[in-house]
Parts: sequence; structure tokens; C-alpha cells
Amino acid sequence: MKKKIIPIFIPHQGCPNDCVFCNQKRITGKGASIDFEEIKSDIEDSLKTIKPDTLIEIAFFGGSFTAINTELQRKCLEIANYYKGIDARICDIRISTRPDAISKEKLDFLKMYNVSIIELGVQSLDEQVLISSERGHNCLCVYSSSSQIQQYGFTLGLQMMVGLPNDSEEKAIYTAREFVKIKPDYVRIYPVLVIKDTKLEEQMLQGVYSPISVEDSIEIVKKIYLLFVQNKIKVIRIGLQATQEINENESVIAGPFHPAFGELVFSRLYRDYLEAFLIEHKIQESIIVQVNKSLVSQLVGNKKENISYIYNKLNIRVRVKENKELNIDEFIFGNSKLSINDIYSRLFLIYF
Repeated sequence: MKKKIIPIFIPHQGCPNDCVFCNQKRITGKGASIDFEEIKSDIEDSLKTIKPDTLIEIAFFGGSFTAINTELQRKCLEIANYYKGIDARICDIRISTRPDAISKEKLDFLKMYNVSIIELGVQSLDEQVLISSERGHNCLCVYSSSSQIQQYGFTLGLQMMVGLPNDSEEKAIYTAREFVKIKPDYVRIYPVLVIKDTKLEEQMLQGVYSPISVEDSIEIVKKIYLLFVQNKIKVIRIGLQATQEINENESVIAGPFHPAFGELVFSRLYRDYLEAFLIEHKIQESIIVQVNKSLVSQLVGNKKENISYIYNKLNIRVRVKENKELNIDEFIFGNSKLSINDIYSRLFLIYF
């Protein structure tokens, strides 16, 4: 069954400090207080629009849920549990929090209110990056919190960021490898954006911090994504989701913001494989690549950049054709029929 998420944005409460990259108010468009009536109306409005045969997850985003006042947590979760009790489609309640806001007592509390998914904003597992980002906790805290969450039987999600102060490709890949060791149920990957009214904006204006480019982000994230996929860890999000607040208020002032950043990453993966395939098979002049309709744009690339790249570098003309008989995980390169697993396995050897 399909699953829909009802997002509930909790204001920037509970966090003991402001990380250099964070301005939750600008990202979510929410003020400083929690409006419980608004939470109820958001859930009710969403339930009216979701189809009867769809599973539903109520997810509390923003801030650090387990670090806010316990009574406020209770009121939020009582609302979620009320609707879970009257609507059988609601199968999960998710909260997001910090690694240093997890304890046995907090997990017991969450269990009591039927929370099933806990997502930790880890961002990096390099100590220097954590210090420079003013995260307020160390790496050991992440391993301990993750282990506790898993022992309690919660679904565990981890977030990581690419391009933080003092970060590098090597450090980002190290963080990804450590995530693999932790074995979360899913991950999110976010390239760092410079948001208005943050310390990161100040550091950028002072010349202390240089935002990561779109190109560098793609090159790093493609490898991280592949590392997770090859280790059977689900990646549920790549890049910050475009919201009305971000788009209209121009909150992002620098960094690799793109409304379809994930598509750029997938397109680069396919380009890298195509280039390797053409060289290995000594293809001359031209090739026809057949794919499912939904993948044509990713193979061609944004503004046909993949086609242009291959022609300019290898002097080979690539034609991408839709094949209605192919599934989304099947490809035909010339006369070779391949699965997405074939492509990812080859790329893994190339990257690592």
C-alpha cells in the first residue's frame, strides 16, 4: 500500500543551542509557540484528502522533539494518538530529535504514546565538523543513542549533511560508512544551504566559510547514495525539499539549492555508468539507450547535459528512447539488457 505523510512542524523549541546552519523559523515558516488547534486542523484537513486505501504517518518535524517540555510533547502525541485511534489508516507516528536528547526515560515515554519512528539529526560523525557546526554533542553520543533506539524496537532514521564547516568529501564518506555500521532503517542526505540569519551566513560574509557548489555536492552525494544502496539502507530524501517559505521568502542565500537535487544525482549516476560502458565496450560513433518513460529525462540530463557531455568527451552520439516494455529498474544499452543492480554494482567498483 502507498503511504502518505502528514507533516506537523514544531517550532524551534527544545534545542539547547543554534547550530551554525539552522534557522528553523525561516525553513518551516513557523513561529516560536506550538498551536495545538492548528495541529488538529492540519491533521483533519489532510485526512480528508488522503485516499481510503493509503497508509498514513503523522510526522513531527523541526526543533528537537524530545528536548521540548514534556507536557508539550504529551499534548502533541495525545493529538496524534487520538486520530490514530479513530482512523485505521494511520500506522506510524514519527518524531525528529537530536542524538543528545535520547535517554531510557524519554524512550519509555515515546513508547507509551505509540511513537514508532525516531529520526536523529546527526549531520556528521567527524568530531571537528561537529565542533565547527556547534552541534553541542560528540560522535559517541550518536552511536549510543542509535543503539538505544534500536534496542527499544523503534524504526531508526539518520540525517547527514554534506558541506558543513571543515567538512570534505573524505569526511562525508567516512560519516556514510559509519552510518552503514549503525544500520539505520533509512537515511536522508542534505547538502548544506546557507539560510538567512544564521551563523553560517555571518561566516560566509566574513569569508570564513565557503558554501559547497552544486557540482561538488553532486559528486559527493552520488557516492554516498551508492554506498547506502549497496548496503541495503533506504535513502528516502536527497536535498532539502522546496517549500513555499523557502521559495517565496528567499531564505536560501547561497549553497547548492535545487528543487530537484535528487534528480541531478541520479542523472549523474547514469552518466557515469554510460561513460564507463561506452569505454569498456569500445563503442564507436553512436548508441541507443532504451529505458522506461520515467527515466528518459534522467538519462538525457538537465538541458541534455549528459548527451552533450558524452559527445564532447568521447565523440559518441547517444540517443535515449522510451521502451514501454521495460520496468523502471531495467535498461538496454545498445544490445545489452541490464538491471539497476548491474549498474550500481559496476559504479560501486568505479567509485570505491
